Amino acid sequence: MDEPQKGSGAPASHEKTRKKRVMEKFGMHIPEGKEDRLHLKPRFFKFLGFLGVLFLIFSAGMFEFSTSPYFCASCHIMKPYYQAWKTSSHNHVPCVDCHYPPEVREKLILKFQALSQVAKYVTRTYSSKPYAEIDDASCLRMGCHETRLLQGQVTFKRGIKFDHRPHLVDLKRGKKLRCTSCHSQIVVGNHMEVTESTCFLCHFKGTKIGRVENPIGGCGNCHAAPEGDIKVGNASFNHKEFVGTRHVACQNCHLEAIQGEGEAKKDRCLQCHNEPSRLARYADTDFMHRNHVTDHKIECTHCHEEIRHAVKTTVEPLQYDCTVCHEKKHNIQKQIYMGIGARGVPNRPSPMFVANVDCVGCHLVPKTAESTVAFLGQTFQASEAACLGCHGQDYKGVMGSWREEVKSALAKTKPVVEKARDLLRSADASRMENRKAVAQARDAEYNYLFILYGKGIHNVEYATEVLGKARVDAETALSAFSGSGAGKGGRKAEDGEAGQGGKR
Repeated sequence: MDEPQKGSGAPASHEKTRKKRVMEKFGMHIPEGKEDRLHLKPRFFKFLGFLGVLFLIFSAGMFEFSTSPYFCASCHIMKPYYQAWKTSSHNHVPCVDCHYPPEVREKLILKFQALSQVAKYVTRTYSSKPYAEIDDASCLRMGCHETRLLQGQVTFKRGIKFDHRPHLVDLKRGKKLRCTSCHSQIVVGNHMEVTESTCFLCHFKGTKIGRVENPIGGCGNCHAAPEGDIKVGNASFNHKEFVGTRHVACQNCHLEAIQGEGEAKKDRCLQCHNEPSRLARYADTDFMHRNHVTDHKIECTHCHEEIRHAVKTTVEPLQYDCTVCHEKKHNIQKQIYMGIGARGVPNRPSPMFVANVDCVGCHLVPKTAESTVAFLGQTFQASEAACLGCHGQDYKGVMGSWREEVKSALAKTKPVVEKARDLLRSADASRMENRKAVAQARDAEYNYLFILYGKGIHNVEYATEVLGKARVDAETALSAFSGSGAGKGGRKAEDGEAGQGGKR
């Protein structure tokens, strides 16, 4: 049996003794045997208290530092925003005063949320473009802009007049605005500046169809006409004479003061969403604005295309789009070709529309003689040559037969529609028994004129179906008017006719 090596337990025993001495310095006695017990001296509790004080001081210092703008700048993705804040008019306001609501409870909750952002930064799971919502209460708190709504009109740049109260208190276009609806940061480098594109989008959306008509608030409510004489070529021009004295509309001269329609195309939604349930609510404009503008701070230009507003003084006269003078031309023809637009008739697109044949597929023959094109311009009209060019000789005469079919259907529909229209004029539309008949008579007239002016040859099958529906509606309305006497006026007319008949 081997003898144990001398000194093999010395290092372990020495280490154990050293740990014991360290623990005793902190006031903790470590038990060595079964009879021995753990003993904590008052020194141990003093040490714990000292550590607690250090922790509180460190926590308070870190909390204070983490609420300073310098802490925000320590993250590289925040540096552009920090630099924008540093050069802005709010550079004396700490970031947390705006980004955290005034209530302490919510501030603490958001502080815990901020810790998650730190975790994302450490784990590299953050977005390269941070996003934040600022509550209106942060702007309107005591010591900031609490009296902004009471100040009335203020002057914005270029003499534009603005009043905060109607914009924040009243509904605009049925939407509740927030401070950040207009004061946002679309362009990095401008921190909380007024984004004029938001103003233009709200004031001009839907008011331009070729020319500007009745912008919200009018021109004069935002800015007055320029004062003094303006040199135009060799002549002198003064706005006061035209705007102040004669009340000439601004858009009579400044047709190109607005550029863009501000459309919100569906593909913009895909930048943020891919859930079919959300995309299905694209057409629900009330919900979309409430959810994006009122409930959350989403910039208008994230969804809408920009509308620009500026007076162009260098545009040559008459260099405008045709829709300035010619509004909604060929809209009805387009609808008939697409098989939409009639009342009470299911959609039925033309087979050529389904095949993606555009207008120039049929309208290829010049209408104006070459010698007069320079004076009259040129229009291209439909020709049977287009039919034969695509379908061959089997389609010879088809275009003529289509014209005759539509012409015959129009001739058959016209008398009954006109009779229903005449009775409609004398009917008492307020009577319950007449309301349905009135609606049918109006739909019949609309569908007849829809095909008459839209040229039913663009979609013959759809045109004949629409005219058939017009005849049915007109005849049903006539029967209803006859049964109800078409109101008092109708009764008098019928009594008069009956009397005349009796005399004969």
